Amino acid sequence: MARIEARLAQMGLLLPKPLQAPPNVRLPFAWVRVRGRRAFISGHIPLEPDGSIAKPLGKVGAEITPEQGYQAARLVALAHLASLKRELGDLDRVTAWLRVFAMVNVAPEFNETPRVTNGYSDLILELYGQEAGTHARSSIGMMIPLNAPVNCEAEVEIDGG
Repeated sequence: MARIEARLAQMGLLLPKPLQAPPNVRLPFAWVRVRGRRAFISGHIPLEPDGSIAKPLGKVGAEITPEQGYQAARLVALAHLASLKRELGDLDRVTAWLRVFAMVNVAPEFNETPRVTNGYSDLILELYGQEAGTHARSSIGMMIPLNAPVNCEAEVEIDGG
């Protein structure tokens, strides 16, 4: 078993199946686009292992606590890893996490988006370590499609495969 997948198994974490899009939602794009040694990962929301949208839904600071938002961001990281696995075949091919752009569904007065996005960053650092896992990051508040608490996109460097 590959190193990253073995680490996920040790942590008791499962990679989810692809998003089960709601009826009437069309998604005409690639979840991961590889160009040269870069993989660009489209925006993902938190998923359950079966690919359904993870609950709870809503705005952080209103229906969702910051702690629930943190857990939702971890689920987004797992969804990204699952898409990378499907595209690359092996998560060990990721040599560096370069950038994460996090969008947090926030209540009007909530301004602690980095606290929520840390759920994503902490998991990537735990799995890949400081050398490969450290990434640039933005964390902003906005309205998110499907009322998900978090949506992230990312860019990684990969080996030549």
